[in-house]
Amino acid sequence: MNINNISEYLAQHGVRPSYQRTEIYKYIINNKSHPTAEMIFKKLAPAIPTLSKTTVYNTLKLFTDKNLVRILTIEENEKRYDAVSVVHGHFKCEVCGGIYDFDIDLSNIDEKIPDHFSIKNYQINLSGICNNH
Repeated sequence: MNINNISEYLAQHGVRPSYQRTEIYKYIINNKSHPTAEMIFKKLAPAIPTLSKTTVYNTLKLFTDKNLVRILTIEENEKRYDAVSVVHGHFKCEVCGGIYDFDIDLSNIDEKIPDHFSIKNYQINLSGICNNH
């Protein structure tokens, strides 16, 4: 994802681009690790002393509400965040814990879903062992 002006991008999506919000969004789009709220807080707090966990959680909720990020629930006990809006899947390595994006073609998914179903959300999550192990 390549955004030239994050503040402007946030404003275009109805988000007041405070310094903290801009830095949180920048972190999410620049880190393909699909970070948790805790990861975001731990990484940004040393550089932003006024940042609180509450601010991170509230900002992530706002970003989710404005469709700027998607929540990934690859494991039941943790929420991760992804700013990539194009259709793709996720692979989690059971050894290193890394989460990787992969392309997937869902262009004909409507043909496979019964007519009386209405898709509201989807996630394609796979797990196994990455090629680094």
